[in-house]
Amino acid sequence: MVGKTTTPEFGWKAIGDSPLTGITRNPWNTAVTTGGSSAGAGAAAAAGLGPLHQGSDGAGSIRIPSGFCGIYGLKPTYGRVPTWPVSNTDYTSHVGPMTRTVADAALMLSVIAGPDEWDRTSLEGTPQDYVGALARGVGGLRVAFSPDLGGLAVDAEVATVVREAAHVFDGLGCVVEEVKPGFADSHDLIRCMWSAHEAGIYAQYLPRWRDRMDPGLVACIEDGLRYSMVEYVEARGRKFAFWDSVRPLFEKYDLLLTPTISVAAFPVGRLNPADWPQHPWDWLGWASFSYPFNFTGQPAASVPAGFTQAGLPVGLQIVGRRFADLTVLQASAAFEAARPWGERRPALD
Repeated sequence: MVGKTTTPEFGWKAIGDSPLTGITRNPWNTAVTTGGSSAGAGAAAAAGLGPLHQGSDGAGSIRIPSGFCGIYGLKPTYGRVPTWPVSNTDYTSHVGPMTRTVADAALMLSVIAGPDEWDRTSLEGTPQDYVGALARGVGGLRVAFSPDLGGLAVDAEVATVVREAAHVFDGLGCVVEEVKPGFADSHDLIRCMWSAHEAGIYAQYLPRWRDRMDPGLVACIEDGLRYSMVEYVEARGRKFAFWDSVRPLFEKYDLLLTPTISVAAFPVGRLNPADWPQHPWDWLGWASFSYPFNFTGQPAASVPAGFTQAGLPVGLQIVGRRFADLTVLQASAAFEAARPWGERRPALD
């Protein structure tokens, strides 16, 4: 064990700064963010500070820094990796590996996955042979590609890199079709549930620590306090019903490909990219490809797909059916073999 890596305060946002630890910077360009909340894990993996890193993902916190830092990150099926204490975020927080290679992630998952009596939400049953079955390929799989999940804004350069990456699966023997998923809108839902969870867990600290807390977190907590119990329970019902808008796609397709993030890494010191709507705490717009699959509990990975002209990594998200963690790993490994990324590393002074 090398040490604990950095996160924003209580992991509340998808960038890498904290009043306690300062700014965690991206090894590819120290002027830009790592993403978050598993910020230090993303930076450490990219910089080669150890092969295996653990991330937690409640709305994209494994996949976002993996995408920004050019590494591999897997959010397994909910409950695949037990945790304790169990997160009080209503079945949305997942724990998984962040690594430089898919094989390392498969090895790590084979160790950390499995049932645990301390976590009553953990899945029963022995994990599959993630390592032994990793190289079996993905020939014959039906793969859906959605460049924007039916209307999300995506930076043009990111969109081009991701589209080229999605076409790699044609050469891997998959049947790839571009789709408009038709998922229910989820931004208002995550905005309610995210701020309500922050309020429910951390509002207790405001009387004593408000002046020393991240101002954005304080704003998020205060926003969450405005919701009534009835509004929260209604939102929780919509969250569970959201699966009914997602399930039909995965009854037809084995995998869904999307961008990991709408943008490439942007300058540190900002909550949102300069040309995106600004808000005291709401960073969720540019991360809108991530949190739908926290609501559904499906496995989803970010694989390095390429680079912008400025040399910043771009991630491809690979989403699988519930419980199909092995399929996501196999698809990731097949893509890695077709488009190797491990030898390209940031130039560190």
